[in-house]
Amino acid sequence: LMELACDSAARLKAIESLIPGALRTAVKAGPIEGPIWCLILDNNAAAAKIRQLLTALEAHLRNKGWEVNTIRLKVQIARNR
Repeated sequence: LMELACDSAARLKAIESLIPGALRTAVKAGPIEGPIWCLILDNNAAAAKIRQLLTALEAHLRNKGWEVNTIRLKVQIARNR
């Protein structure tokens, strides 16, 4: 489990330069399920922008040696109590 978390963080670090600076804090590494990797986003606006970059992000990861067929996006809204 720890190995998957480290791998997920390494993937995010590898694509960080492709993510616009203003969005970097809104994107977090998520779980890996085989060739599917999940990115967790803070809001729908960030998800919409990242969705436009998915093809480039996937290609970049494959060029770096990761087997990534799909990047799934999940919006996780913080709950205020």
